[in-house]
Amino acid sequence: MLVIMAFLCGLIFGAGLLISGLANPEKVLGFLDLSQAWDPSLAFVMIGAIAVGIIGFALVKGRKTAFCGAPILLPENNTVDRTLVGGAILFGLGWGLAGICPGPSLILLGAGIGKGLLFVLSMLAGMWIVTRVRSS
Repeated sequence: MLVIMAFLCGLIFGAGLLISGLANPEKVLGFLDLSQAWDPSLAFVMIGAIAVGIIGFALVKGRKTAFCGAPILLPENNTVDRTLVGGAILFGLGWGLAGICPGPSLILLGAGIGKGLLFVLSMLAGMWIVTRVRSS
């Protein structure tokens, strides 16, 4: 049952990325680049996502298990530290330069688009480097 729920959630998330345009790097760069003809449409997508997130967190607040029976594992660390800020800066720089973030990169990879392959390989290399640096 959990596998089916996870698959359906991933399917809905992927469809949302495609429909909203977040899987299109040119559309994302059109939103992020204020020096060109700015495309504000992704702001509405983000506002909608924040609203859904607020409702979702309100529904599970205080619960130990989700509606499908899976345990709810929310982060317990609320500290804003150097690692969090550095990661946010790197994420923002990567998103701004490439117009791609991790979720849409998998869609591009699945569609056989070279940018997606390059991004996913770079993301995996970065994750590998971070684990090596942290363990030393």
